Amino acid sequence: MALYTTIHLHNVPAGREAEYAAWFDGPHRQALAALRGFRETDRYEVTPQQIMPDIPQPWRFLSVYDFDLPSPAIDLPALGPLIAAARDAGLVADDETERLYSYEMYTDWKISPNWNRAEPLSGVSIILANYVPGRHAEYQDWYENVHSVEVINVPGHVGMMRGKLSALQIEPRHYCPGDQLVLCAQQTDNLLFTLKDFSARAGGRSPSGIAMQPRSASGSTARTVHYFRKVSGSRFWPGGIAYAGDLSVYRDLL
Repeated sequence: MALYTTIHLHNVPAGREAEYAAWFDGPHRQALAALRGFRETDRYEVTPQQIMPDIPQPWRFLSVYDFDLPSPAIDLPALGPLIAAARDAGLVADDETERLYSYEMYTDWKISPNWNRAEPLSGVSIILANYVPGRHAEYQDWYENVHSVEVINVPGHVGMMRGKLSALQIEPRHYCPGDQLVLCAQQTDNLLFTLKDFSARAGGRSPSGIAMQPRSASGSTARTVHYFRKVSGSRFWPGGIAYAGDLSVYRDLL
């Protein structure tokens, strides 16, 4: 068995958001349940709060599909027709933004003491990341033993999964800017505070007294960061207001 995560980044035509949501939490979930190795899925909407505000946010919605596949080459492509059903019904905007990327995960969730198992996630963030060529081992050591621990212990951040871009991809295929996926989970009703404290820890000025270590030179600056709030299922946390302050220091720690 192997852990795989597929992310579906997309937009929905104006006025059809409720229709898409009903499809996703109804017939789509039912169809997913029949797939071998399917674990779970959830759907998210981009937040006004972003840690790197100059990074484009071309996607309003993100769906995350988690699998533990007995035979990835056979099983992973089965997701394609299920997502195509929404595309064929006109529920996915034909605006050249839709992307499907599948990653082979290194491990399951690494969780922090912040994680409340009795509560749902409020949202997730994704980094489409890369490492500097020739420094893969260094990058993995830094992320696994240093940076992941720093990140998931920020208040509001509760867990992280990481993976590498799979040789197996689902049609329609597009160039992927991130060979590495960093998927971070949140449980918070104040994402603004989480981002501000992350920035403060990055700059060594957090009221907690915690300062993050400098970003490893093995991590490429070719990366994009995207925060989303959970909108599927029976419960999700409310959004907040956009933050206009300076969080630019964070870019050097991602």
